[in-house]
This record gives sequence, structure tokens and C-alpha cells, in this order.
Amino acid sequence: MTDSILVLNAGSSSIKFQLFAVEGRELQRRLKGQIEGIGAQPHFTAKDADGALLIEQSYAPDEVADVPSAMAILNRWLEERLAGARPIAVGHRVVHGGPSFDTPVLVDDAVLSELENYVPLAPLHQPNNLAPIKAIRERWPGMPQVACFDTAFHRGHGELADRFAIPEALYQEGVRRYGFHGLSYEYIAQALPQVAPEVADGRVIVAHLGSGASLCALKAGRSLDSTMGFTALDGLPMGTRPGALDSGVVLYLIGHKGMDAAELEHLLYHGSGLKGLSGVSNDVRDLLASEAPGAKLALDYFAYRTAKEMGALASVLGGLDAIVFTAGIGENAPEIRESICERMAWLGITLDEAANAEGATRISRGDSRPLVLVIPTDEERMIAEHTLDCTELREAG
Repeated sequence: MTDSILVLNAGSSSIKFQLFAVEGRELQRRLKGQIEGIGAQPHFTAKDADGALLIEQSYAPDEVADVPSAMAILNRWLEERLAGARPIAVGHRVVHGGPSFDTPVLVDDAVLSELENYVPLAPLHQPNNLAPIKAIRERWPGMPQVACFDTAFHRGHGELADRFAIPEALYQEGVRRYGFHGLSYEYIAQALPQVAPEVADGRVIVAHLGSGASLCALKAGRSLDSTMGFTALDGLPMGTRPGALDSGVVLYLIGHKGMDAAELEHLLYHGSGLKGLSGVSNDVRDLLASEAPGAKLALDYFAYRTAKEMGALASVLGGLDAIVFTAGIGENAPEIRESICERMAWLGITLDEAANAEGATRISRGDSRPLVLVIPTDEERMIAEHTLDCTELREAG
């Protein structure tokens, strides 16, 4: 049986997975699927490399009540599918690497303990990222596992981009601007030389727009700055998160509304953003289909804030050669791309309406400077590549 690498991306109510066959230094995607609706309406689907459905099964909520129970089902299914063979390694997306981790790392007891310390910095993501690591350590003892961090790609930021205007002691404790979605940005940086070589070494803003959303300023393929900061709350408005927020608002909610930490956390992570603004939904597809005034407000606000932050990053870059849209909204919502680009027309952007509507790779007109591109991201492939690298280094050592 060909060696394989399993990639896991776990959230609060879902586990996305992919299996890659390892053929020399090449990775070939073999399986792709997810268990979603964990604890509510659990549903397991998987497809092979050609898109053929391999399994589609629903469960009672108590059968898949949490991420560990979902992992048990996934592990059993994989063992049956692979005829008892196990992957040679498992790679995981871990949102926060804190100040300690700036590259992917093999997980051991010390690493896992350190990553637990960063749960307060990413309470929506980190516990769920770590749950599959623990489950696999129990089921497959000795299995090499690699943590790949969404913060790592941004760790080369200069001091001015890295700091808040707070006392030095807090910075030394790790209170700094980390940036996130780094695996996505790393993939786009690697893809640009093939997709648009004329701008790959230039000044590029990548817009990772999904339920979580951020922008990254790339120069010669390296991250100079990002809209996200200490946590995944900062920057652009998101599905249920507010993005940049005057810290005085938090003080007001504590002092005058009597909110405690748990209430604030729920408001900022689950009750704000497009959901809070619209009063309709956190899903852009629902908002585009809605005639409610709040839906239009939320979409206009999202485009306004995205264009505003793009202007700031263009200043950081000293100009702009290209904008790249990626992730769920960026890849699939031409209306949102158009609304953002209209607000960026002062830079010389002219959109090709037909190309944008069909989701072409290049959606700007030939006379447009900067270029505007749509490039699907592939965080799972980046994780698989990093996992293979770390596993080979382990074997070589």
C-alpha cells in the first residue's frame, strides 16, 4: 500500500480531512471529506480524488457529541478504507503558535503543553485544533503528528508591524500582532509564480475572505503585514466576529452593561460581524439572497471595510501590483469582489465584468493596473507538504 499523509482541520462543530498519497516527493490527493454538525446534526461525507461519493451518513447528536467522538468514527472508517494500513503521519492546522513556534513542528508532550497555553488567545479554534491530536495519540500511539500554524507565515514581520502601542513588558510576554490564515497565504505565495509570474515578486494584497476574513500584504512572496493581530478578532468584519473594534467599546460593555468575560467572548466571537449587523445571517449567500435592509448594510460594510484596509496595506507596500481574492467568499462571490474593486478604482483597477461573473483566474481588464486575480487556496496541501518535510527530517535524524 502506498504511504499516505492524513490532514485534519478541526473546528468547533466540524472536522475536515484529506488523505494524500506520498509518491516520492509528490503528493496526490486521494480522499476528501468532513464530519460536520457535531453535537447537533452530525453528517459524514467523503469523496475520492475524482469526486465520487464514498460515504454519506447522518448520526444522532449523542452518537457524535464532540470532536473526540467524531475522530473515533473517522479513524475507524479510514482504517477500513485503507485495509488496516495507517498513514505515515498526520498533519494538523493549529491556529495559534504564539511567540514560540514560527515553523511547523512535530508534536510531543512539551509541544502539546505549550499549545494548550495559547487557548485563551484563540478560544474559538485552539481547543478544537488540539482535540484530534489528543485523540490520535490515544488511538495510534507513536504516530508522528505535525502542528502547522496559521501564525507562522507572518512571524517575519518587522517590529513596526508586530507591535501594539503598549508597555514593553507586555510585548515580551507575547502580546503582539501575530496575524492568521498564514497557511492560506503561504499557498497563494507559492502559486503566484505559476499563475501570474509578472507580479509574483511584486506588491500583492491577498484577500482571504470567508467566515473568517483577513488581508495580507505580500512583497516578493513574504508577509509584511496583516489585518489580524493578537487574536482572530481583529481586522475585517467576519461572519460572527466584529473585526477592528475600539477597545473603549469593551470597557463600556464591562462598566455600563455589566458584561462578564464569558458574555463578552460570546458576543465578540459568535454574535457580531455580518450576523450582528444584518440580524439575518452570518452567511454571505443568505445575505445576497435577502431583501432585508440589514443584509444590504452588512454586505456594504464588509466591502467598505475591506477596501479601507486594502488602502492601508497598499501604503505599507508602497504601491500595489495585484489583488488576489481567495477562500469561500473570495472565490465564490462575484458581487462582493465587484463591490470591493469599485471602492478600489482610485488605484487604477478596472474589472472585467464577464470574467468576474464566471470566476475566471484573471478578472481585471487588460488595461487594469493593479491586476485582480482569483486563486483557490489549498491549506490542506500546505499542511501535507509541511508534514512530509517534518517526517523526513525526523527519519533523517
